[in-house]
Amino acid sequence: MTTAKTAIVTGATSGIGEAISRSLIAKGYNVMMAARRADRLESLAQELGPNADFAVTDITKRSDVISLADQAKEKFGQIDAFINNAGIMPLSFFKSRKVEEWDRMIDVNLKGTLYGIDAVLPDMLDRQDGHIINVASIAGLQTAPGFGVYSATKFGVRALSESLRQEVAAQNVRVTLISPGTVQTELFGTITDNEILELIQAGLPYEPMKPQTIADAVLYALSQPGSACVGEIVVRPTGQGTMS
Repeated sequence: MTTAKTAIVTGATSGIGEAISRSLIAKGYNVMMAARRADRLESLAQELGPNADFAVTDITKRSDVISLADQAKEKFGQIDAFINNAGIMPLSFFKSRKVEEWDRMIDVNLKGTLYGIDAVLPDMLDRQDGHIINVASIAGLQTAPGFGVYSATKFGVRALSESLRQEVAAQNVRVTLISPGTVQTELFGTITDNEILELIQAGLPYEPMKPQTIADAVLYALSQPGSACVGEIVVRPTGQGTMS
């Protein structure tokens, strides 16, 4: 157990989550990384060194997320920050009737975020200290054809984040919502709707952001003094004027 601050990062094996984990380690944090890919977690933890550990976690299972928090406390002590980053984005048009994908998005993006909050909030309230960061999307600010269910989950994350911020502000627990635009990640690989895939394969008229850009936003929020809470950060590629 060390005196360094400890953060939990979900969805840590690629993209934004990996960039956040690497950045936190570089800033001297202990980092407990969570994801479902055990081999990738183990490899990344070995690369990042003794301040990194991992727990294979399915965030759609509340028991897994509680176990994740317990392992982080056992390994590093108190949890100072929880970064709810894991998410999926199998975009589809409603006419495609991808009902199982709708259910999965609700389970991962919305319920998974709630389970993360539930796992760490009691200790943070007891200590009157802590920081919860929820990674949402600009799809939680506006929507478009094909984005309906994904946007619904991200609008939900935005709403629960603001409600939580208001509830816990007097207990010195900070809540930050980060809403990225298009980022170079594996999210597009979850799309199975052929019409959506054709639109994506046609190419974007702008350059997506690198995951490190969002990791930098997380570091900014965490670096503020305890008297300041960054409630919301929206980061888009410069050329992204709309959802797509």
